[in-house]
Amino acid sequence: MSRSRLLSALAEPAERVALLHDGHSHTYAQLCAEVEQARAALQAQGVQPGEAVILNADYSVQAIAALLALYINRNIVAPLVDLNERAVSTLQTAAQCRYRIEIREHLLRVHPLAETCANEPPAHYQRLRKQGRAGLVLLSSGSTGAPKAILHDFDDLIDPKLEKGQKKPTTILMFLLFDHIGGLNSLLNTLLVGGCAVLPGERTPQAICELIERHRVKVLPVSPTFLNLILMGRHQEQHDLSSVRLITYGTETMQQSLLTRVQQMFPKAKMLQTFGTSETGISTTVSQSSASTFFKLTDKNAEFRIVDGELQLKTQSQFIGYLNQDTDNVTADGWFRTGDLVEQNDEGYLRIQGRQKELINVGGLKVLPMELENILMGSPLIEDCLVYGMPNAITGQAVHMDVKATAIASKQELKRYVLEHLGSQLEAYKLPVKVNKVDEIAFSNRFKKSRVVSQ
Repeated sequence: MSRSRLLSALAEPAERVALLHDGHSHTYAQLCAEVEQARAALQAQGVQPGEAVILNADYSVQAIAALLALYINRNIVAPLVDLNERAVSTLQTAAQCRYRIEIREHLLRVHPLAETCANEPPAHYQRLRKQGRAGLVLLSSGSTGAPKAILHDFDDLIDPKLEKGQKKPTTILMFLLFDHIGGLNSLLNTLLVGGCAVLPGERTPQAICELIERHRVKVLPVSPTFLNLILMGRHQEQHDLSSVRLITYGTETMQQSLLTRVQQMFPKAKMLQTFGTSETGISTTVSQSSASTFFKLTDKNAEFRIVDGELQLKTQSQFIGYLNQDTDNVTADGWFRTGDLVEQNDEGYLRIQGRQKELINVGGLKVLPMELENILMGSPLIEDCLVYGMPNAITGQAVHMDVKATAIASKQELKRYVLEHLGSQLEAYKLPVKVNKVDEIAFSNRFKKSRVVSQ
């Protein structure tokens, strides 16, 4: 049974450090004791197997123990870092969560939630409960409306990680959020091979670099946006980051010009493009090289195909379905449409060109924002930029751009520089009609650029 195997895997490295948090170390034996305490608290509060529960927490020893206890108790768990009204409403109505768990003063507290509907439980829940399996509910960002409630079979995510592999224990920093598929994937991968997870208290470039230096972190899963924030703040000059041996980057498209600069910042580190979605889980990948944004999907539990330039996936860890809308992004034959536009080279490696919904249509001609951003980010005068489409009465859409460039004094100078820099390498229809000089490029709490998507 996978639950007993999970407990055995956690108990085996007993005295090895499992978690580093707030300056304290916690062994695997201590983590197992915390899991047992969390299980006892669930039972004392009457949380029954199969019930849906919000786990309102970010990384902490108690939060991780609660997550594992809910899995062992065969609950449907919805981790949630940001307790906002829209997310809670979605989880109460669509996911029918009956309890909310929070960690306060290092203690697990269970709060019953008011009944919001008398509907029958989702059919997907009935299947999980009948089979005695745990569930996981993740919320999409909901940037263009109500967030999607994405239901997974939690056992399908954990089972492959319980297979003994060749991975060696290492020290990894938990940068990706506790309610993010990439964050959960990193956490489970680390704990189930006896590694050490460093839990951040805050996610500023300063704080993250301090943790890397203090704990000699070897693996850093991170977003391209955050890597650029480190570069812009020159934090690599203020801290010893030489322990890092692997940087895995994902969640958004990496620009080749940024990757080149990151390599210079971490000369001893291997760079690995990761790939996954909240719906399909994280798939094993290999980059063509540390200097390349081309990668292959090497996961034995995943298949892919490219249809009209869009990457489509089938995985063992694929979601069961949405709880609050139709799964119209799954084809009749079971392929998940990722919305990512990719190209494939002669060696079979893939490169993400951007999101389909971000494609700009200028009078019938297509413009990929990433193409412009990559060129402009290669300039030493440009710190960051964001390209997007806006409605235009003549061409349908027009290219707009936000640019951070403190070395260029005025908006007029900046626009002239941008048009000259891009104009020498791009066709005229791809050039921006508007260049905004900004102090910062907006990004989400998951350190992904907040892109404007014109409808």
